[in-house]
Amino acid sequence: MNDEMTEREKMAAGLDYYDMDPELSAMRNRARKLLRDFNRSDFLEGDGPNPVLKELLGTMSDGVFIEMPFHCAYGVNLHLGENVYFNAGCAILDCADIRVGANSMFGPAVQIYTATHAFDPVERASGRESAQPITIGHDVWVGGGAILCPGVTIGDNAVIGAGSVVTKDIPANVVAVGNPCRVVRELEIG
Repeated sequence: MNDEMTEREKMAAGLDYYDMDPELSAMRNRARKLLRDFNRSDFLEGDGPNPVLKELLGTMSDGVFIEMPFHCAYGVNLHLGENVYFNAGCAILDCADIRVGANSMFGPAVQIYTATHAFDPVERASGRESAQPITIGHDVWVGGGAILCPGVTIGDNAVIGAGSVVTKDIPANVVAVGNPCRVVRELEIG
């Protein structure tokens, strides 16, 4: 059955796929061209939705603002709720879906990775990889320089400390920090 699927379909299904497949390469090149245009644009807060981002991203709700420079692998797998904010220098490897809830904020240089590679060096050299989706709830704040690893879910209202490395799910209504990221306190949401 896997042989009947395109590499893009395998990527979306979380199966091993060949990342240098011509269709995937074309999708990344499209994203790079749009990102070049976006990162050279002069859109400011209050200018309304950036048309380049509307073309690049899978879905983008009202009030989304992304500071430049911004980088992503495909764009089409990134889905942003209302009033999402990304500060400068964020890098998103959206090989699988990344869904971000409304009113979530990301500090500068946050990195979100869905792609994962084999531990075995021979397998890794084959050019095959896989990807796991990431889900980020609403009203989440991710501090600058944090890294979100493949497959994690971050619950609503969570705060992720600057520089944290999120390797496992983080529940709702907590502050979590560190490498690896761990819950350090619960939040009383009023």
